[in-house]
Amino acid sequence: MQIRNKKLLAEIPVNGTYMIGVYQGGLSDYDILIKYRQYENGKWSRIRTPKHIHWAVDIMIKHYSDAEATDRLLDFLISLWEHATPITSEEERSRLLDTATLIEEVNNEASRYASLAQHGEYSVKFLILLAKLLMIQEKTNRTDAYMFRRLLEQLREHNDIFRIVSTATYR
Repeated sequence: MQIRNKKLLAEIPVNGTYMIGVYQGGLSDYDILIKYRQYENGKWSRIRTPKHIHWAVDIMIKHYSDAEATDRLLDFLISLWEHATPITSEEERSRLLDTATLIEEVNNEASRYASLAQHGEYSVKFLILLAKLLMIQEKTNRTDAYMFRRLLEQLREHNDIFRIVSTATYR
């Protein structure tokens, strides 16, 4: 997954259906830029930028299918947010992007939410991996960042769709 003028730091396959590319971002020394492709209809999609709104809609679909498991997933992700720290060195970034370790961690975490596997557009593995990367990206660029956490809390509190969409699309 090459992007012109962007250094590819890691390429992470998920379920043979998604490929996440992590690139050197431009906002800070350790900024990461996250892109992905999805295998659909026998070919790979164009390179896409993950948006909070896509992620939130998928969580809402999963919630309507299995509210209890989705709430547990959201509790887990909120806990991840609490422990996520910004990248402050090349060593930390290399450790974060160790593909084998990252995939193993995500596989173990996703197995707890197997009942959600058949619901929504995205796999649980993809959502967890994407959430981890988005959290770290956000905190690396702004240590006082809060948007992703706020979105998780709104989803967990089952707020109305207007609030959730407003939070997910805030710029």
